[in-house]
This record gives sequence, C-alpha cells and structure tokens, in this order.
Amino acid sequence: MQIVDADYLVVGGGLAGLTAALQLSARGRVLVVTKMALAESNSGYAQGGIACVMDPEDSFAEHVADTLNAGAGLCHPDVVATIVSMAPERVHALERLGVAFERREGQTDEYDLGQEGGHSHRRVLHAGDFTGQEIIKVLLQRCGQARNIAIRTDLMAMDLIVTGGAPRRCVGAWFLDRATGGRLAIRAAATVLATGGAGKVYLYTSNPDVATGDGVAMAWRAGLPVKNLEFVQFHPTCLYHPEAKSFLISEAVRGEGGVLRNRAGAPFMERYDPRGSLAPRDIVARAIDHEMKTRGDDFVLLDITQHSAKFLRKRFPNIYARCLQYGINMAREPVPVVPAAHYFCGGVEADVNGVTALPGLYACGEAACTGLHGANRLASNSLLEALVCGHNAAAAILREEPSAVAARPPEPPDWGPSGAAAGGEAVVISHNWDAVRKTMWDYVGIVRTTARLEGALARIQMHRREIEQYYRNYRVTSDLLELRNIADVAELVIRSALQRRESRGLHYMLDYPAPDEARPPQDTRLAPSV
Repeated sequence: MQIVDADYLVVGGGLAGLTAALQLSARGRVLVVTKMALAESNSGYAQGGIACVMDPEDSFAEHVADTLNAGAGLCHPDVVATIVSMAPERVHALERLGVAFERREGQTDEYDLGQEGGHSHRRVLHAGDFTGQEIIKVLLQRCGQARNIAIRTDLMAMDLIVTGGAPRRCVGAWFLDRATGGRLAIRAAATVLATGGAGKVYLYTSNPDVATGDGVAMAWRAGLPVKNLEFVQFHPTCLYHPEAKSFLISEAVRGEGGVLRNRAGAPFMERYDPRGSLAPRDIVARAIDHEMKTRGDDFVLLDITQHSAKFLRKRFPNIYARCLQYGINMAREPVPVVPAAHYFCGGVEADVNGVTALPGLYACGEAACTGLHGANRLASNSLLEALVCGHNAAAAILREEPSAVAARPPEPPDWGPSGAAAGGEAVVISHNWDAVRKTMWDYVGIVRTTARLEGALARIQMHRREIEQYYRNYRVTSDLLELRNIADVAELVIRSALQRRESRGLHYMLDYPAPDEARPPQDTRLAPSV
C-alpha cells in the first residue's frame, strides 16, 4: 500500500475545503483530495448566492433574527452571531481573490442583492444564477497557483486513519484510487473533512452524484458523534422533466416574484402561509407535497411569466438557458417543479472553528453540524457557513503546534480479488443502491410517521448487513464504498428521526404534528460506542 505524507490533508474540493487549503498553504504542504473531477461539488451547483449584510438598511441583528426564526428554536445563537458578523470580511476576501459579485445596473459600488424566502431584507450576493460555480472556478485557479497546494482527483476516501491508545488522534485517511483500484494512505498532522452533503441518500435530489455522505459516514465509523441528521431540507423546486437530472430552480426565482400554482393554474401557497411563495423552504416543500398528493399530480408550476425574457436572461442566465434546452420558455409558460432532497442541516458535531471530538480532525461545510442552521437552514446561509467555517478551521489548525504523525498507519483488512460470480457483485450493489434510496424517499421523506420510520429502519439495517458482508469479502470499488456510506447515513437519519417525537422545522411527524412545548428544544445527538 502506498503511503503519502502531507502537512495538511483536505478531503473535498468545495468552498469550505478550498478556503481552508488556501489559508493553510501559507504554513505548509497541503494536499486537497477529491473523489471525482475538480469543480464537482455541492458548492459548485449552488445557484442562489451568499447571504451577507451589505445594505445600510439591513443589520447583523436582523440577519441573526431571520436565521433563528428559520431554525425553529435549535440554532445556537452564539454561532449564528459569529458567522453572520464575519460574513462581510470573508466576502471581501473572496473579491480580493477575484470573485465578481453582481452590481446594480449602472452602479459600481452597489451590490445587486437578491431576496429569498425567510429573509427580511435583500441580502443575497450572487454572480448571475451560478454563484457557486463562479466561486469554485476562482478558488481552483488560486489553488493551482499556490506553491504549497497539490490537488489529486479520482481518489475515493475509505476511512479515517486513527491512532490507538489515549488520546486517539486522526492522522489522515485511506483512499481508493478509482483509476487503478489500488489503495493508499495519506498521512497528515491535521485533516479537514469538507466532503459536502448526502442528498444521494434519497431517490430524488438536487445534489450531484458526489453527495453520498462520505464524511459523515467515515466520522461515525471513527467514533465521532453526529447531530441533528433528521433535519433534511427538501428544496421545493427542482425541474420536473424526464431528461433533467437534479436540476435546481433557485429559490431566487420566487424571490423575484415567481408564484407557485397547481396544475389547474391556481396559486395555493397563501392557503398554507401568509408569506405565500416566499415562505421558508420547509413550509413550501410540505405545501407542494400536500398539493400534489391531494390532487394526484406529479408536479406543480412555478410561474414567473410577469417578467420579460430580457430580465430573466440577465437575472437567471443558467436557469433560463437550461429550461429552453428542455423546451420550456419561462418567460411565456410556468416551469414544472417538484421537491427533492437538497441539504443536510445535521452532520459531524463540530464547533464554529471546525473542531471535532477527535484531535487532528476538523469538519466544516455541509458535512459538519455547527449549530448555525438549527432545524431548518435559511436560504443562502450554506455558502456563508462554508466560507466562514473553512476559514476558521484553517485558523484553528494554524494556532496548534504541528503534531507528529504516526510512523505507520494501522493496516485495513486485506481485500483480495472478488470471489463473486461474474456480474454478481454489480447486481448486489445496484439492487441495494436503488433499495436504500427508494426506502428513504418513501418512508423518511417530507412527511413522516413512527410506523414508517420503524419500517424503514428494519429495511435499511437488512441492507446494511448485506452491504457490509460484501465490503468485507469482495473487491472494493468506489460504487461499493459510496453504497456503504449512503446506507450508514440512512440509518443515522432514521435513528435521529425516531428520537425526535415532535414536529420541528424540517422534521414533520404526523404522529406529533406540533413542537414539544413541555421542554426546551434540544439537539439530537448520536454517539458511537467507539
């Protein structure tokens, strides 16, 4: 097995990971590892933008209040205040690197701030409707120019390398080379887990194929606690089209006046919330889900035809062009949309500096649970958290004295060539891949019951046993590793959901349709026995 040494290991190439890498490169050798091509991350697909107070009529206090309101009592106020107050300087740091946010037409010193659901002011900085793509492009350019940063692609993380004894410490991770099938260990004094989300745990998702919950699963297997994984945000408006795969219609479309209608053309959101189509995402997703089920429809309509094609091409160039590609002119006809799994508010327990329960391991971005989002993420706070916490994690690492890396990493089990009959392994993987994701969609979706969750847990545990057997006995592939991760995360989501006997934020239980007022809101925390 090949062993590679670096001063700092960053697992993931999204906003949080690249932000940390750039800062760490001032001190030592940084190795950034991605499991697929560069720029393939949840950050790169973020359309809306970064929530940040820039309008003189806005304030940190109001941004904090909006975040706390969306989070339904579970946000950590100190974390929210810290991240919100750090936002302007972090945004200006991105601009100094070369990120260009939209300015108002004819203005050079005024941002074209977007409005999104749950925000009391226009405070979303954007670069057209492909903000994440623009940011990642600039950060990758800067990382490519940095003398101390190396980037390796097509390496699939397998598990963290943890020293035995007391205290335990993370000293890197094992990887599978997707091209050669070989294994390697990357050792580092500090490891940053910035692997993104887990939308592929569900059958329908807005996330790219890389979002298989790798960081959460690896951290759990290494003995770290996870928090609030029952809070899965379903984006209300993914494009409904047989040829469209995971294409998101940004919430900013509703922010610019888009109205949700049923297939009969009638607006319906005012029946569910006085804020109408600008209600927070959990309310909108449940309303759409209810409207579709009661009417027997496969989708609803998002109507923004009150705006001209010229306006839509300028404000939403990517969405406008993609809809045209599928034969939909959003200036003339409503866009068919459905909810889809979008964002995990829970994750590896970490503080605002990315510090976890395992020395040597830092977690940031969607893989972490810092307490910013609570029970429901406020729109465009995700890129903000990745930006601030990626910076903070690097700063925390640089404050620590470099620690000696273990002379030799613990050896993983020695997997030999597959003993399965030809094609047998692929069948098992594809069957379990579909079964796990369909179970999560059918039983652990937007609306839940205790009976559904218990049935889902039994099914997922059965699949996990079969997956683990294959993992231990047959040739390891990236597909098998991803399947193992989504199954692990699926069980954690269900177990978290079963613990919360109330409805709060993104977690809606028909058995318990109201919040539990008998006690203060509490985080759901699962701690491994390791």
